[in-house]
Amino acid sequence: MLNDFTYQTPTKLIFGKGVIKELPKEIAKFGKNVLLTYGGGSIKKMGLYDEVYKLLDGFNITELSGIEPNPKYDPSVIIGAKLCKENNIDVILSVGGGSVLDCSKAISVCAKYDGEGWDLISGKVKAKAAVPIVDIITLAATGSEYDMGCVISNTAISDKRGYLDELLYPAVSFLDPEYTFSVSKWQTACGTADAINHVLEQFFAAPNSMFNDGIMISALRSLMTNVKIALKDPNDYSARSELMYVCSWGCNGILANGAGYSGWPMHSIEHALSAYFDITHGAGLAIITPRWMKEILSEKTVERFVTLGRNLFGLDKNLSDFETTQKVIDGFYAFFEETGIPMHLAELGVKEDKIEEMADHILENDSTNEPWMFAPLDKDALIRILKASM
Repeated sequence: MLNDFTYQTPTKLIFGKGVIKELPKEIAKFGKNVLLTYGGGSIKKMGLYDEVYKLLDGFNITELSGIEPNPKYDPSVIIGAKLCKENNIDVILSVGGGSVLDCSKAISVCAKYDGEGWDLISGKVKAKAAVPIVDIITLAATGSEYDMGCVISNTAISDKRGYLDELLYPAVSFLDPEYTFSVSKWQTACGTADAINHVLEQFFAAPNSMFNDGIMISALRSLMTNVKIALKDPNDYSARSELMYVCSWGCNGILANGAGYSGWPMHSIEHALSAYFDITHGAGLAIITPRWMKEILSEKTVERFVTLGRNLFGLDKNLSDFETTQKVIDGFYAFFEETGIPMHLAELGVKEDKIEEMADHILENDSTNEPWMFAPLDKDALIRILKASM
């Protein structure tokens, strides 16, 4: 049985080769004053930076560069909001991956707020307005181009928050798979791991439906198949296009329509890891996933594992539920390892002496132990997962 739901997304997706030619028309709908946000030098190396300037000849462009892989409230969001106010910015143009877009989303609401921007991001205050966002995605991963969320780190207080607000939906997202050809093997693997985890966070829920399960299993199969192709041949358009398309579905809500809510526990755990140790988000999720699966296995959850085992991994129906579940857990571990992700947190610089402190941080700021969650995790469970992941 499906739960009641309301679904709407205002984002316009423009997908395919050469779609950037429509950029001037879309940007002009909002005004002439543009804040261009991007990360390092990759968009310059690939020629996208020059192409944007060529297309936006006649617009007034202000730049914010150097946005971090785990975007920071200070300095990036603070500086971006200040630039918007000082230059009467009409629209933010985010060019890059999900981190650049997440930062741009936070900037968009902070620019319309006169108080401390972290109050919005941390949920203390509800935003009332936002600067419109247009984005050009260069990394298939977060799905931020089609959702109403962002994740921002506040290093001053070792906090990393997932922030949801309908004002954060991009107005227009440009998705050209050719812009992902130059993405490194590491970022390709970690971006895909992030997307896989987005699907799993919504798959492990109750109630659920055959239709939702079918979409999610197809999404997982596409991601797991095409990332291997892209790792071998970075310029394979078919593989890159599927990765980009499937990633865009990760967090926009459509996979979970009518279903229960898991609470996204693996993301809660990884947010603490990134807040304390600034590790790559997708890598942290890949490491946590099989350990979380082992921790939550119960009579309540085993059906989810069996459904995955039989429909995703093609496991024999004659296997016991326990055997099927173990093969599913081992299958995800082996898959992530095959893509080149180290499967131990210690290899990423995480220190075991921070585990208890992180567990407390998770429960205080991003709880995993609410009774309505599919598989609640108390402090002891969080510690077991983190220790097993070391």
